[in-house]
Amino acid sequence: MSYRISEFADKCDVNKETIRYYERKGLIQEPARTKSGYRIYSEDAVNRVGFIKRMQELGFSLNEIHKLLGVVDKDEARCADMFEFVSKKAKEVQQQIKDLKRIEHMLKDLKERCPNQKELHECPIIETLIDK
Repeated sequence: MSYRISEFADKCDVNKETIRYYERKGLIQEPARTKSGYRIYSEDAVNRVGFIKRMQELGFSLNEIHKLLGVVDKDEARCADMFEFVSKKAKEVQQQIKDLKRIEHMLKDLKERCPNQKELHECPIIETLIDK
């Protein structure tokens, strides 16, 4: 299946400028063009943009995603120092997990202290957060 840029952007749930930006940053390759000059994107490109978006949702920067895509693209320059990059990112993710677990514990604690019958302005959750 192939898509023109508007269809491709819709399928990827991004706008056309995002697609062009990803091309300029080297995250996706500039696609083939029709004889009349229209860009034609493949299903592989749809999957690639899906990967990029998911990694962004997980907190990866576009530069980090570009580095990771070097493995897929078999780009030796981007794969240089991959072990160090992955090791550093793994430590960052472990710290984020610890932070999220602390937040989860705090929210559970606050949830237990918040009676369902009270009005919002009397909720101890809000009072606790304001006091901190």
